[in-house]
Amino acid sequence: EDPSSSSSTQNSVAPELPGFYYDPQKNRYFRLLPGHNNHNPLTKDSIQHKVMECKRLRLLQEEKQNQKTTRAGLNSSVLLQKRQLGLLSSTSYCRLVHELKVNCMQRRKIEIHSPDSSVAGTNNFKIIVADVACERIFTVNDVEHGGCKYGIINLSGLGKESLTVEMYDNLYFTNRKVNSVCWASLTHPDSHVKLCLMGIAETPGCASLLPASLFSSTNPGDRPGMLCSFKISTAWSCAWCLNPQADNCFSTGLTRRVLVTNVVTGHRQTFGTSSDVLAQQFATQTPVLYNGCRSGEIFSIDVRQRNRKGQGWKATRLFHGSAVTSVHLMEAEHYLMAADMAGKIKLWDMRTAKCVKEYKGHHNEYALLPLHVNEEEGLLIAVGQDCYTRIWSLQDAHLLRTIPSPHPSSKDAIPSVVFSSRLGGSRGVPGLLMAVKQDLYHFSYN
Repeated sequence: EDPSSSSSTQNSVAPELPGFYYDPQKNRYFRLLPGHNNHNPLTKDSIQHKVMECKRLRLLQEEKQNQKTTRAGLNSSVLLQKRQLGLLSSTSYCRLVHELKVNCMQRRKIEIHSPDSSVAGTNNFKIIVADVACERIFTVNDVEHGGCKYGIINLSGLGKESLTVEMYDNLYFTNRKVNSVCWASLTHPDSHVKLCLMGIAETPGCASLLPASLFSSTNPGDRPGMLCSFKISTAWSCAWCLNPQADNCFSTGLTRRVLVTNVVTGHRQTFGTSSDVLAQQFATQTPVLYNGCRSGEIFSIDVRQRNRKGQGWKATRLFHGSAVTSVHLMEAEHYLMAADMAGKIKLWDMRTAKCVKEYKGHHNEYALLPLHVNEEEGLLIAVGQDCYTRIWSLQDAHLLRTIPSPHPSSKDAIPSVVFSSRLGGSRGVPGLLMAVKQDLYHFSYN
């Protein structure tokens, strides 16, 4: 059930009166007043917040009592029996086992340690992004006096019973909002981190490339400086290219244009667009960049071609009804997953340019919220603006689980998550990491 529809469900037992709210518990109507009225704080926002908080507490209690629901007739003994009888292929069996395990994941809080005792647990998490091996997580945290600071969390400690991780911080911080983060493989896999900062007032936006070695326990005197940084208009998104035909290149999604930069040579290509580019991802088999725009358009660019005026260079073109906030190209690169600000998550077939699947239940109104796709486990994960983390089956778009936030829902408490088949490295196990407020939580298959 969508929390936003809860109030209308409650009101369905009594006629709706304009300007009034019916409380089913007290069996009476109350007048709705503007939100700035401090003497009677009964407003639509406060009512909706109360309904959402009641649902969150109820779901947390169900989680604690292990009352999560799965598909009808889905249990481990039945699956094993069907597999032994040859009624299930190995692929289907593994996918259904992962569905069971996702519903059995239990939340445990992680202790964060740091060489600097002032670092851990002092600032709210805003963004967490894992490297390819999922051994490290780059974090963007709010700073109390305004702005953001960065750090890296080493997940190798997840294998221990104490569930502790180490966090390294540095002196880099900014008074501007961080819109987008991605890992970059320049000298070796995930050797650097790309940051896009939003411009404010007369201060322009900025795109920076930081060596990951800045966030290590080595001698500070040995640390390299920022590799690349340049001022640009507001940067909304970024992506790193792993295809050798566009080696050492990264893209930046800007206001009405796309900028592709070669870090080594400094060569830049600019592609003009009709809308702000909010989401980007490079293909790996070809040097093609996929872009999602505020206008709802999704288009691809082959970065081997020269800049052209107009929009004749656009290859694939797809359209959502609202601003596209995330794009994810599937491994075979025949399908593209995209989410928008209307809460729609669609799977597009790139060969026919048609939507072949839709994943329902996601909630978004105006936030830049990412998608997390794990094809190995057959799962799609997304955090909604209502602060719920939802997990779907990639196979049939069935909503497997809705995880409530450990903290009350608010605009500044939307969780940031990472899901991996190997949390903590090659010997890790599948699981979910959730960062919300100052806390880090681990949802393990075990």
